[in-house]
Amino acid sequence: MNDTLTAGEARRVALGAQGFAQARPEGPVGRRQLLKLIERLGVVQIDSVNVVSRTHYLPAFSRLGAYPRRLLEELAWGKRKALIEYWAHEASLTPAETHPLLRWRMEDASRGIGTWKGVARFIRERRDFVDRVLAEITARGPLAASELDMGHKGEGGWWGWSEAKRAVECLFWTGELTTATRRGTFERVYGLPEKVLPKAVLAAPTPARDEAQRALIRIAGRAMGVATAKDLRDYFRLPVEGFRARLAEVAEAGELVPVAVKGWRETAYLDPAARRPRRVDAQALLSPFDNLIWFRERTERLFGVRYRIEIYTPSHKRTHGYYVLPFLEGDALTARVDLKAERKAGVLIVQASHAEPWAGEATPARLAAELKRMAGWLGLDSVRVARRGDLAAALEAAVG
Repeated sequence: MNDTLTAGEARRVALGAQGFAQARPEGPVGRRQLLKLIERLGVVQIDSVNVVSRTHYLPAFSRLGAYPRRLLEELAWGKRKALIEYWAHEASLTPAETHPLLRWRMEDASRGIGTWKGVARFIRERRDFVDRVLAEITARGPLAASELDMGHKGEGGWWGWSEAKRAVECLFWTGELTTATRRGTFERVYGLPEKVLPKAVLAAPTPARDEAQRALIRIAGRAMGVATAKDLRDYFRLPVEGFRARLAEVAEAGELVPVAVKGWRETAYLDPAARRPRRVDAQALLSPFDNLIWFRERTERLFGVRYRIEIYTPSHKRTHGYYVLPFLEGDALTARVDLKAERKAGVLIVQASHAEPWAGEATPARLAAELKRMAGWLGLDSVRVARRGDLAAALEAAVG
C-alpha cells in the first residue's frame, strides 16, 4: 500500500464515484444521460414497495433531479431495450452489455447452485414441468405467469405462488427466460432471450467464469471509488469461493490499488481513475436500496450512521418509521424521514423526521426543498409534516 486516505477523503471519493460530486443537470434529462448514469452505477436494485416510489426510480432522481420516469421504463421494458433484469445485486436492472458477465450465475442456477433453496428444489424435482412451461412460452410468445393455465394454483410457500409462477422464476434464474416487459401493477412478462435481448448482447461471447467475475469487480470498484473486499463482493453478490483470488488478480493488474483508510479496519481498494473531490455539496433523499447505502456495514463505515430498514419490524418496535429515506447533505447523512405518498390526496407525508447529531441549522430548509422537489416529481401538490421525531417542528416550519 503506497497511499493513505483520511475517512473524509474516502467518503468524498465514494460520493464522487456515485455521481454526487457534480451538480444536477439544469435542463431536461434525456435518455442518454439516464443510461450514462446507470452505466456508471453498474446496477440498480428493483423492489416492488410503492409507498413513495418503487426504488429503481429513485437513484436517478437523487442524482439527476426530476427526470421523466418513462425514460427508465423505456430503457428497461420498451422496444429499444438498453437494460436487462437479472439477479445482479438483488433483483436488478443492469446495462444489457452486462448479460455475458452474469451467464456463469445462470449456469450455476441450472444446477441448483447460488439460488433460493425453493428454486433449486423445484428445478431438481419438477424439471419436466419447467420444460413444459418453457415450451408454452416458446410457442405463444411473451407471457405473464397469470396467463399460464398450468399446474396447481398458489397453496402457500414461495409467497403463495402458483406452480407456473415458480417455473417461470426458475427459468428466469437460469437465463432461459428474461423479462420482456412489465404490465399493470408491475407484473413481469417473461420472454425468450433470443426474442427480447439486443442482438449484439446475444452474439457476445460468454467469458470464462473468472474473467467475468474480474470484470464485475472492476465495475464495482469504479462505481464505489474506494471499497473494502466485502464491499466489492457485495456489489454483485459474488460467491465467497474464489473471490479473494479474483480481487488479487485485479489489484495485480493495477485496475484497483490497495490503500489504507484512516479508521477502517480492513484494506481498501481505490479505483486509480477515481475523482478525489475536495468538497461535495450534495442534497439528496436516498432510497433505502440506493447503491450508496444498500450495504449497511459500508454505510456505517462511510457516514457513521447505523441505518436499518424497518419495513419488516412490527410498528410498535420501529425507531424511525416504515419506509425511511436518509438525507444526504454535503458529504454527510444529516437526517432521515419516513415518507408516504398519498396519491389520491396529492400529498407527500413526512410521517416522522429525525436529525443526526451533526445536522446543522440549514438542514431543515435544505431537506424541505428536497421534499418539495420530490413531491413535484411524483405529481403531488404539497408536503405535510407530521409532528413525530426530533426534527419535525423545524422541518414543519421550513416546509410551511
